[in-house]
Amino acid sequence: MESIIFSTQIAADLERYLKTKSFSKLGLIADSNTYQACYPLIQEILPEHEHFQFKAGEVNKTLTTCTEIWQWMTDCGFDRKSLIINLGGGVTGDMGGFCASTYKRGVKFINIPTSLLSQVDASVGGKLGVDFNGFKNHIGVFNEPETVIISDVFLKTLPVPELRSGYAEVIKHGLIQNANYFNSLKIDNWENQSWKDIIEKSVQIKKEVVTKDPKEEGLRKILNFGHTVGHAVESFYLDTERHLLHGEAIAIGMIAEAYLSHKHIRLPKEDLDTITETLLKVFGKVEIPNKDLDAIAQLCFQDKKNDGKTINCSLLNKIGECDYNIAVSLEDIISSLNFYNSQHP
Repeated sequence: MESIIFSTQIAADLERYLKTKSFSKLGLIADSNTYQACYPLIQEILPEHEHFQFKAGEVNKTLTTCTEIWQWMTDCGFDRKSLIINLGGGVTGDMGGFCASTYKRGVKFINIPTSLLSQVDASVGGKLGVDFNGFKNHIGVFNEPETVIISDVFLKTLPVPELRSGYAEVIKHGLIQNANYFNSLKIDNWENQSWKDIIEKSVQIKKEVVTKDPKEEGLRKILNFGHTVGHAVESFYLDTERHLLHGEAIAIGMIAEAYLSHKHIRLPKEDLDTITETLLKVFGKVEIPNKDLDAIAQLCFQDKKNDGKTINCSLLNKIGECDYNIAVSLEDIISSLNFYNSQHP
């Protein structure tokens, strides 16, 4: 398990960390947004280094961008004793870590997550990878960074929709593992709260799960609550005008899968109502045209939790308790999306 540093002074803490490490070359990977907004916060303390910038957005989390990163690493002469800093959100951490892990069979890297989503979710667990032909995180590996340095100072650089996107994973952590945590989260005026405390609590919840099941052979699958349907919705609209942020799609997925939880493993109706109301208050409603439902449902067959042609979901017994490997049908997925469509924020 990687070490995690909760930083109150990002530049000083990063400088202190780098002075304890030996490396032949230092490289930094950032997207166009974090290069502009976050790189200046650490640039002055970095020793001599190379940097690579790619265009921001999930649509660029592809093998094509990886090829450009590998070429940059080759041109810069990185060897196996080099160190890569991934500065950015989940796309940067996933893809930068994947490229570092596969270049010359692996060079060391550290992640500095800059979005709420990456700080509470992608920062823990060593999942790395890229999207492939429209399928989310279809190509990838498990590999831990040397360390993760988390600072809530970066959240001040985020647009509200990006902050809200990360909040979906925060809500999920409460739903799957800690009802008291879920009940403590703000729904009205949600953007004004102690993010440092929330990040530390969410990281603790995820780390406890990942430590017990690092390769997602069982328990870790509960972290995918909302993601079977959510990833399908996100993938379907990925390269369209209706493109959704990850958390926006996962919010849809959590409502849909709460409905499936009520249908299949008797999640109480009052819990289903609470979950639905909470998520609609924070995320609003997205209209999913009926003509898209079957195609979205078909994408669930690509979910990595599946066993052969069986769609497996992680579903809630109650708020704060999640089960996994619950088989559902294509008709169930469509029914859950119809349930979502029938709601009124």
